[in-house]
Amino acid sequence: MNALRLAISWLTVIPAPGPSEVDRRTAGHAITLAPLVGLALGAFAAAALYLLVAAGSTTLLAGLLTVGLLALLTRGMHLDGLADTVDGLGSYGPPQRAREIMKSGGAGPFGVAALIFAIAIQSVAFATLAEQNRWFAIALAVTAGRVAVVLACRGFPAAPDAGFGALVANTQPRAAVLLWPALATLAAVAAIPDNLWLGPIVMLATLAVTVFVTRHCVRRFEGLSGDVLGAVLEIAASCAAVGFSLAG
Repeated sequence: MNALRLAISWLTVIPAPGPSEVDRRTAGHAITLAPLVGLALGAFAAAALYLLVAAGSTTLLAGLLTVGLLALLTRGMHLDGLADTVDGLGSYGPPQRAREIMKSGGAGPFGVAALIFAIAIQSVAFATLAEQNRWFAIALAVTAGRVAVVLACRGFPAAPDAGFGALVANTQPRAAVLLWPALATLAAVAAIPDNLWLGPIVMLATLAVTVFVTRHCVRRFEGLSGDVLGAVLEIAASCAAVGFSLAG
């Protein structure tokens, strides 16, 4: 229960009381449970989008508002991680300089562009899924981002001077990195009812992309950081949402 409360407090704005001291063991358990939090957030997103459309909103506006609600529910920290990571990657400086840019607190042109594209892509994809009445696909796309975080926390070292990264890097057991992707891929069968084979392919491709992104970031920054995890989460959610919207 401590790990679940910690996962909720880390990944949402809900003030769930966690343990007074967090060690790598508890942090690792919290990351393992992250997809459950993602499923709850995904269900909220699907319900919010449904209610907005039912109230008379256009699907595009409803999709944008839903992405905004998700950002509020997660403190916008994943989008912030995406912006910082893209700024670091775009610096073309040595790893130490790239990490300094990521910690600077501001958003450069690369980061701003990444934010605009991520929000736009997710909004349009959610709108497309709403038009096709595929609410489960919306929930699963949000969940996919948290499954990607589980994969990112296996087999990669923490970046130098990383705070959150040092706490969760390489904490995931083999069972977690096998079970969650398998469950997500199986669930994806229902994401595109007219093409049962396409959903699992989208999920596998999404997770493969995020593993590639994680490896590249670890090489570029000399390890894993909290910003990279946020970037991986947003990239996975975006890829899954786009993939699920390809066929109706």
